[in-house]
Amino acid sequence: MKYSEISTHTLRRFYGADRPASWLDGKCAAGNRVLTGWMTSCPAWYKMATMGSKPASSVSADGVAGLAYDKDAVQRAVRQIIEAMGEDPEREGLVDTPRRIAEMFGEIFSGIHQDPLTLLAVGFEAVQQHEMVILKDIPFYSMCEHHFLPFHGIVHVGYIPSDRIVGISKIARVVEVLARRPQLQERLTQQLVDMLMQGLNADGAAVVVEAEHLCMTMRGVKKPGSKIVTSGTRGIFRTDPRTRAEFLSLLQEARHG
Repeated sequence: MKYSEISTHTLRRFYGADRPASWLDGKCAAGNRVLTGWMTSCPAWYKMATMGSKPASSVSADGVAGLAYDKDAVQRAVRQIIEAMGEDPEREGLVDTPRRIAEMFGEIFSGIHQDPLTLLAVGFEAVQQHEMVILKDIPFYSMCEHHFLPFHGIVHVGYIPSDRIVGISKIARVVEVLARRPQLQERLTQQLVDMLMQGLNADGAAVVVEAEHLCMTMRGVKKPGSKIVTSGTRGIFRTDPRTRAEFLSLLQEARHG
């Protein structure tokens, strides 16, 4: 069965085996009309559904394939959302909104199509540097994938070199690339620490992320000022409590010093 088809077998499993065949046939016809209408509004998905081929894709840093960004499809989708809310998409203040949002999404989700490991490929030989390197208070903005509302805050990074170090600006760029995609703070934290270990072949790495989430400050429980703190450790930071304590202590001293 192609993606563009809804079968009576599928509906029978959903509604129950006692439904008459004629009733299921009617439901199938109606469902397929809606599904076809939706797919034809997005040609890339329609091609995948009817021909069995996939739209052009890119591969993110964690090896997950994703669709290439389709600005036109985003504009159409935003216009449909505006209409679904009961607003007039031709109103002066809204007529250019689909274009603006499509351009904004292209920017704030640009990390989907970038591999942060390439940023760590160029470094320097760490001949006599085997002590902790810390970069703190890296600002970031990301988008929660649950509600597509922003969360923002700061990142603290520490690593212990094994045989090479990297320019500190590269670490900040890695943070930016991983943040510019639909994210979870917990996953962002783990991806960052894994990138440092993999990209630098470090003896250990640690990351602390502090962020405020608009999905819980402007909606829902509405608790402005609340912050979520997540951490990740690898290598010697995980196996040696003294190293981990030193990292956290240096963060505290820098904060209050």
